[in-house]
Amino acid sequence: MIRAFIWTLTAFLLGQSLKAQEVMVEWKAGVSQIYKKTVEAESPLSFNDLNVEFGYVLYQTEITTDAESEELALENVRDYAVVYVDGMLQGTLTDQDKKLLIKTGSGTHILQFYVENIGRITYGPEITDNSKGLFGTVTLAGNELHNWKMIPLDARNSPLKNLIFEQSAPPSGPGFYQGQFEINPSQSKYLNMTGWGMGEVWINQKYLGSYWEEEKQQSLLIPSDYLLPDHNELVIFELKNKQQTKINLSPTPVFK
Repeated sequence: MIRAFIWTLTAFLLGQSLKAQEVMVEWKAGVSQIYKKTVEAESPLSFNDLNVEFGYVLYQTEITTDAESEELALENVRDYAVVYVDGMLQGTLTDQDKKLLIKTGSGTHILQFYVENIGRITYGPEITDNSKGLFGTVTLAGNELHNWKMIPLDARNSPLKNLIFEQSAPPSGPGFYQGQFEINPSQSKYLNMTGWGMGEVWINQKYLGSYWEEEKQQSLLIPSDYLLPDHNELVIFELKNKQQTKINLSPTPVFK
């Protein structure tokens, strides 16, 4: 009887310890804080032409329409683009899915693509066709778009200590998101990225890794030596935040 009670109590305490811890991320630093020099061209230029090896580039142009919604089509996007109109998330595009119906409304709007290079081909017959970014024609309702601005974003190497965070309610759009939490540093934990889109993560200004919603694994391991006993700072660089205000710490890896 006593042994059964001990087993029950142990199972209860273990269950309590394995509960996911919630971290609020209500502070945001705007992505414009890491803008590099703007390049202007009639047509969008690839990462190669912009001398960008890895990371992200913002492609931006102005559109004018009389319709409530129109089809956007790309000739080439490698590897992943998050689409915004006037700061409102429209969806994502890849080189396998290059069309998207965007909501516009009558008038003039700012169209933006945040494009990420997931990786380069290093072997096989496609190694000679290794362009990245947005290039070729971009059309809206069949009409080609011109007059592009391209802004590289070096998120991974940006000094976090220089970012200015402000409380954002509700937080949305691309940028750096910050939260604080306390945890037992003697145990490694996993950061559950479910519900987030694509980006990179730091714990106490140490780079943790990158994530993408399309990958099977949806968590990042937090090494125990990254954690502090009293106060920990989490920073997430996110391209596709849909008003996320929290994230969970998990005791185990998370998969789709």
